[in-house]
Formats: sequence, structure tokens, C-alpha cells
Amino acid sequence: MKMTQRKPLFERLQPGLSEGVAHARREITLRTTEVPEAAPEIDGETLAALRTQAAMSQRIFARMLNVATKTLQSWEQGVRQPSDASRRLLQVFCEEPEIMCRIVGLPEVHLAGVEMKVLPTGVRKIVVKARAAGSRRRGKKLPANH
Repeated sequence: MKMTQRKPLFERLQPGLSEGVAHARREITLRTTEVPEAAPEIDGETLAALRTQAAMSQRIFARMLNVATKTLQSWEQGVRQPSDASRRLLQVFCEEPEIMCRIVGLPEVHLAGVEMKVLPTGVRKIVVKARAAGSRRRGKKLPANH
């Protein structure tokens, strides 16, 4: 097997350094990119409270998130953690439940007391505040076959 010779460090750094100097002299403009924040964390208890507030069974909630019911159960029990993609989908559901339900063909739900909390470590986490007595979900009831 033939091995390729690696370029010396200076030759690898030179293009970036030249670009940096040209930018400092205002000869070129470098494009900057905003990187989205990571999806917020959610624990099993909060996930179960969110699902309960939405008045959805585990089966329906799992189908909405496009995961197996057993997967959702393991998240709620704290055995496993949702993937980054699932956490992002949960964030969308928390922030825009009506849109999420409309997209997947479910009756609209309205969530109360759901917010993003920033922990001292800087990590964002979904939290569900306790609901007031007598507070109810608005919208149509879900069909029994869901």
C-alpha cells in the first residue's frame, strides 16, 4: 500500500493565514454562519407530564414522534434518552403544538406551563409546570382507534 506524504504544517496553515490577513485588511469579506442551539434536554418525568397534558396515549404520542411505543416507554422510565432529532421534534411540539398536531393529522392541543429553562450549566431543558385544577385540553377528542 502506497502512503501519501503529508504536507508540512506551514503549507497546510498558509491558505487560512493569508485569508485572515486579507480579511483584516478589509480586502475580502468572510461569511459567518450562525449555528443553532442544541435541542433542549428532557427527562422521563417531564416527557410523561407533557404527554399527559396533551391528553395523548403513549401509542398516539409515539406515533406523532415517529418512534415505537416501547421507545417512548423507555424514555419515560428514564432507561433511555431521546436522540437529538427526537429532542428537536419535542421542542417543536412544546413551542407549536397546534402546528405539530395539524401536520400529523391529530386534533389540535394547547399546552400550558411548558417552557424552556436554562440550567446553571447553560444547557436548556424542557419543563412542565403543574397545571391548575380544572384546566382542560381544548380541541376535539381523539378517535378511539388511535
